[in-house]
This record gives sequence, C-alpha cells and structure tokens, in this order.
Amino acid sequence: MKRYPSPHASPAIDSITGRHVHKKQFGQHFLHDPGLIRRIVQAIAPKSGDRLVEIGPGEGAITLPLLREHGRLTVIELDRDLIPRIQNAAREAGELEVIHADVLTVDFSQLAAGGKLRLVGNLPYNISSPILFHCLDHAAAISDMHFMLQKEVVDRMAAAPGSKVYGRLSVMLQLYSTVEPLLKVPPGAFNPPPKVDSAVVRLTPLPAERRHDADPGIIERIVRHAFGQRRKTLSNALQGVATSTQICAAGIDPRQRAEQLAPQEFVALAKAVAATGTDKPANAAG
Repeated sequence: MKRYPSPHASPAIDSITGRHVHKKQFGQHFLHDPGLIRRIVQAIAPKSGDRLVEIGPGEGAITLPLLREHGRLTVIELDRDLIPRIQNAAREAGELEVIHADVLTVDFSQLAAGGKLRLVGNLPYNISSPILFHCLDHAAAISDMHFMLQKEVVDRMAAAPGSKVYGRLSVMLQLYSTVEPLLKVPPGAFNPPPKVDSAVVRLTPLPAERRHDADPGIIERIVRHAFGQRRKTLSNALQGVATSTQICAAGIDPRQRAEQLAPQEFVALAKAVAATGTDKPANAAG
C-alpha cells in the first residue's frame, strides 16, 4: 500500500517571506475560498458531543472555523512544518489535539476509544483511495466522513452500475457506506490551484444490520479481478476465481461484464464461491 513520503522532509518555510512553501510530494493544495469553507462547515454541521477528527489540516482553512464552532478538534498532520503554525493559529479558537502521523498508520478504532468519530479532510489526491479504504477498515468506529477529493474520484465513488466510471472503487465503497456528493469545488478555490476540479463528498458507514455477511476477502478478490479486465465477460475475467457454474448459482449471467453488476450481486457471487470453493485457489489469490 502506498504511503505518504517520509515526515523528515526538508523544511518548507520560505527564508524571505516566512510563508509555508507547498510541498508537491504531500499533494498540498490549501483551500482559501471563504464562501466554500462556510458551506463545507454547514454540511458537516458539528453538534455538541461530536468527536471531530480532521485529516491533513494544512493551513487551517477548515480547521479554524470548525474549532470556533465546536470548541474541540483532533487533527492528523504529517508535515511537521505545518504543526506549529496550526497550533499557533488555533490558540484562541479552541482546544486542538495534534497527532503527527501518516494517517494510514492511525488506528481510528483505538482513537475512538469505544465511541464514534466524525472524520473531515481535504485528502491528498495522490493517495485518496488508500485513505478511504483505511477509514472503512474502521467503519464501526466512524459516524460519517466529509472529504474533499478530486471530482473524478467522487464521480467514481458514487457511480451506478452501467456508468462508464463505475468500477472497483464504486463497488467497494458502496458495499460499506452511503456515498453522497455534496459540493463541486473549482481549482481557483485553492492555493496553489490544482489542475482538476474537486468535490466534497459525505460517506456514512452502513449500520450493522445493512452490512453484508459475505467473506470480505473473497469479495475484494472477485471485484479486483472482474474490473481488472472489465471489457471481458465475467466467465473470462474471473477464470481461476469463480467458475461459470458458481456465477450462475449466484443468479448472474456469466456473459455479463463487471460494470453491469450491482454491488449486492458481487456479494451473492462471493457467497456462491464460498459455498462451493474454487477450482484454482492459488490463482484466486491473485
């Protein structure tokens, strides 16, 4: 799994201006549009008793308004040069807890300490998918997530079967959460401006009674193989993973392609595979 670069990167303060120099290796694009910031905070709508955790506070564009409204916030920041700046800026706004870490190493279940977290963040676009999957690994400890991402990624997250952008990310996220695109964010809302449009999305982990009961490892393997060769029929794309008999047993036509299946059909297929085993388990491990 791809990680952030080392936290021991060179200092990012301009020696002449004293300003923070944006680090390309961290994917840093800092939000500065006050109207959009206000709409994002309104969408999050923090309430008394919420445990808010922000991933990558940057220069505090969302951090400070949230902190002023809620009074308490935990932030996870890898760039050590930004930490004293955000601490100083937050001093009069409220109680700020800073965790200096790669978010992919943070145990959200442990951080929740038996409660529920509400996650917020302008995620680095270069590793947004690993962060999303890492968060969903701790879905039982999370109430909801409000993330800013590349709009193309948000479109894929929310895509329906049959869409050109429907794929592995769509299926895996929708099996574990409700995905709601909220706001489109133009490049000019950031400093420096990215080369793509962005969007804010809300993910709400499904309650226990709505979660599937299939083997997660089998589902992940089937989805990965199915969309790895998405132009092939399922019977061809899933060779060594699921037989045509198993596909039919799940009520699915083996001549269909992955993009035609709803997320729950992948659950049915995983159950059919689990019930009868695979002919080539070594290949299935992919």
